[in-house]
Amino acid sequence: MNMNIIPALPEILMAAMIVLILLVDAFVGEDKKSINTGITLIALISVYIVQVLVYNPHTQLAFNNMFILDSLAQGMKLVTYIVSFIVVLYIKQYITDKKLQKGEFYAIFLFVILGIMVMISADNMLILYVGLELLSLALYALVALNRDNIKSTEAAMKFFILGALGSGLLLFGISFIYGATGGQLQLEEVIKYTYQSDVPNNALLVFGLVFVVAGLVFKLGLVPFHMWIPDVYEGSSLATTTIIGTVTKIAGVVFVIRFLINGLVLLSPQWSLMLALLGVLSLFIGNIVAIAQTNIKRMLGYSTIAHMGFVAFGLMTVSVDGISSTLFYTIIYVLTSLAGFGALTMLSRGSYECESIDDLKGLSKTHPIYAGIILLVMFSLAGIPPLAGFYAKFKILEALIAVGYIKLATYTVIMSFIGAFYYLRIVKVMYFDENTIDLRLADVNIVSRSVLMLNALTLLVLGIVPSGVMAFCLKLISG
Repeated sequence: MNMNIIPALPEILMAAMIVLILLVDAFVGEDKKSINTGITLIALISVYIVQVLVYNPHTQLAFNNMFILDSLAQGMKLVTYIVSFIVVLYIKQYITDKKLQKGEFYAIFLFVILGIMVMISADNMLILYVGLELLSLALYALVALNRDNIKSTEAAMKFFILGALGSGLLLFGISFIYGATGGQLQLEEVIKYTYQSDVPNNALLVFGLVFVVAGLVFKLGLVPFHMWIPDVYEGSSLATTTIIGTVTKIAGVVFVIRFLINGLVLLSPQWSLMLALLGVLSLFIGNIVAIAQTNIKRMLGYSTIAHMGFVAFGLMTVSVDGISSTLFYTIIYVLTSLAGFGALTMLSRGSYECESIDDLKGLSKTHPIYAGIILLVMFSLAGIPPLAGFYAKFKILEALIAVGYIKLATYTVIMSFIGAFYYLRIVKVMYFDENTIDLRLADVNIVSRSVLMLNALTLLVLGIVPSGVMAFCLKLISG
């Protein structure tokens, strides 16, 4: 039995930091709650350093081989820590203004990161499920934390009920796969079993696969399992929406890769067809419905559904280039969303929240730098060159064409043109409409503002020179 805990030291440290932040919060006064922000940033830096120290090029296993630290886990965890650090910088003034700067907020946020860490390193179906539930329960609490807001409470209830349904479907599917493979939960053992030419329970395996895919795509937000995304984006505070719209996407994509590529790859003809259908529906519904939205958070929610359609197309290729392109797409999407939500949080001051598209009218005249940042974000999401979003979409299209999905690639291009409309509408509102609201910037320090500008410039740089990040993603997949 392998009980080596060295690969899991970052997770152990993160759990200890969560306990620390709760203890400190219990003994400091209301006027010293800013210490929680400092502890959270220290926790993320410390875990990053430990993660670098425990890694070696050879795959490491722990806890009876249920926990894995390979190149994919190492790389995506480091990306998670960096994105999480930036998220804290963006939202810290916002949650201070909204009086959410309590130990509970940051402790739950670190629980989100811990759940992501477990999901990324899980090599067993039940551990994947445990990581998913740790992440999901923390997110339910974050959405509901603003108890005085009716929309937040409603969104949390919808999120919880639908999330429980998705988790139930996933667990139901796992139980069928467990039975069909003779009691296997380890991903490598499931692959070995399905390699057998005389598998007696193939119909049972495929039946379980249907429920597993339903549970997985619920977490990604693909149609028809997308109902929670717009409501949760709109009902949550901007700080919570920033977390859900950025760092959790990394967990969702790696989660699907672990389940489908690492465990059920030999059933790819079946699940690729499912992902293709769901991707087609997601691109259509996400882009069409987003056009009618007036709330920018809700619009970005439907935008997320469309972008997850691209992710589904990348995964269904079941090729090294396709999966690495999916990782690249995910990283670029997270960086783009991070800049967009970061700008919105900094345009929200005091009790005011910048969430309506009309709130951005004439922004170029009052806050030209922030208008420029949002312009880069919208152009990148729309896939306009030379922004990073264009190259990310191009790599997905290239992967589709390489495996012969010409019609799907053509459909994707058409949907991208339709989707560009609502992104360009934001630019039109900022640069050609007269401002109706006097937006005042939050009292954000120079570090956060500098990071936001650097974040936006990265979208341009990675669009012109994407080879470094693309090679990084290829290395994560090829090992």
